[in-house]
Order: sequence, then C-alpha cells, then structure tokens
Amino acid sequence: MKAVVYHKYGGPDVLQTRELDKPVPGDNEILVKVRATSVSSGDWRTRKADPFAVRLFSGLLRPKQPILGSVLSGEIEAVGTGVERFSEGEEIFASTGTKLGAHAEYVRLPEHGVVAGKPANLSHEEAAAIPFGALTALFFLRDKGSIQSGQKVLIYGASGAVGTAAVQLARCFGARVTGVCGPANRETVKTLGAGQVIDYSREDFAGRGELYDLIFDAVGKTSPSHCRKALAPNGRFVSVASGVADSRAEDLVLLKKLVEAGQLKPVIDRRYSFEQIAEAHRYVEKGHKTGSVVITLDPLGITESDADLAAAGRGARAV
Repeated sequence: MKAVVYHKYGGPDVLQTRELDKPVPGDNEILVKVRATSVSSGDWRTRKADPFAVRLFSGLLRPKQPILGSVLSGEIEAVGTGVERFSEGEEIFASTGTKLGAHAEYVRLPEHGVVAGKPANLSHEEAAAIPFGALTALFFLRDKGSIQSGQKVLIYGASGAVGTAAVQLARCFGARVTGVCGPANRETVKTLGAGQVIDYSREDFAGRGELYDLIFDAVGKTSPSHCRKALAPNGRFVSVASGVADSRAEDLVLLKKLVEAGQLKPVIDRRYSFEQIAEAHRYVEKGHKTGSVVITLDPLGITESDADLAAAGRGARAV
C-alpha cells in the first residue's frame, strides 16, 4: 500500500510517499480502505516537533510512528476474528487519535476504537472533515466546560477546524454564541450559528464589557489572565492548549446523528490529492485555514476546480 511517511522532524519536505506492506487485521480489529483523510494542526506540529515537548510523546530523536494523520473516512475491507460491531463493506469514519496512521491507503483499527458508521448524507471527503474538530470541540465544551443551555459562550478562533465545529455544537447545546475570528471569515462563522462575530484585528473581545459563562480558546492563542475580565461570576475558561481531547466511540456516534439531522456541517477550506500532502502541510502550517483541509485518496475525488482552489485560492464553505 501507499503511505506518506517521515523519519525525522522538520518541514514538509521530510514527508515521502512509500510502498509499505498492507496491514492484516488481528482479533477484534477491522481493516479500512481509506477514501479520505485530513491534515490538521496536530499533524504539522507533530511533524515539526513544535513545541519541543511533542518529542516526549512521539519520539525524542525521531518519530516512533512514521505515518501521520488522525482522522479518516473509508470502507471496511476485512474484519478480524471476533468482530461483531462492523462488517465487510460497511462505510465508516474514525479518529485514530494520538496513534495516528491515517495518511495511508489502509488502516487497521480496533473494533471498539473511535469508529462509527459514516453519516449517510456526507461524502467520504466531507466525513473526514468532521472528527478532528468536532471531537475536540465536544470534549472541551461538554466535558471540560460543562456547557449549559442558555449560557453566553465565546469561541476564540471560531473559523478553524475546532472553532467552526465549536460554534455549531454550542448552538446544539442551546448556548448563545459569540465567535472571534478574522474579517475574511465573519460571514462563515455567522452562518454557522454565531449570534455575534467579533473581528479580533479591530477589537479586543475582553474590553467590550460583555461577560461570558464560558470562553473556549479553540486555537490556543489567548490566556486565562486575558480572558478573566470577560468571564461572568463562576464562568469558565477552557483551551485546546491544556491537553488532548479524550474521545470515545459514542461521541462519534453522537456527531453522526447531529450531521444527519442537519445540525452539524463540515467546513472544508481546500481539498488535496494524496500526492499533495506536503503542499497541504505547507498551507495548514500558515495558520490561516478555515475549517478543515481534506486529503482524498480517490483519484476522481479532486475536480479541476478543487485543484485550482488548492493551488491558488480560498473557498471554505459549510457543506
């Protein structure tokens, strides 16, 4: 099978396409033919070992896991002995979490991992845009932030993969949402459900005099001290910088239900082919993407307009 690997930390040029042995599912495992994946902020930070502390988990001198990629959508090609939850031919989407490995044509997953049936109303490319941002947002809003209906919630960095999901999920929880983003993404964030959108380049949300029950930093670029004066009494501040989201299969099943009900939509900035993963890394590392950057392993999945978009322009949209 083809896989994109790296054996040393560094820039996008350390990524190389290689032929590897096709994995075989063990007991209670499924073998998935990957149709689409994505490149997230976690991918480029791991590839670059930025911050240096990444090496404590991924390998001090060189990567222990040579294949990046934490999300995928595809079809089950084979199942191991004892698998009862899934069957061959079933379409799924999944998160591999910190185990990575999704930037390959085939991935072996535990039956009881963070895997669920693909939403019926999404393509594989659209489904691959969901897990990273939405699972992260769900964990920090619900599990860390204890979000409640009727609360005033501010999402800082509302236009990224985590932020666009957070805006939508906060609305699903019944919150009144304010999004903070750049001017280019104002309308996108508003369309996703934010009642107010603050342009960070023109105004400091913490100086407006408004108080929020929950502030979620979806990009790790603000601080508790800065946000303190914008928090209501007993208000909470949570940030992606505080740790890795702990996700379960039932969380992905919940996201599937929300997608199929039209309450959660993927936001895709650009689509790249499998051979363009290094280019996707370069783009994501700039830190200006809106929503997700998707990688398709289907040669027919990239249209001429997608290729043009990937090469020269932006066109993020909620699908």
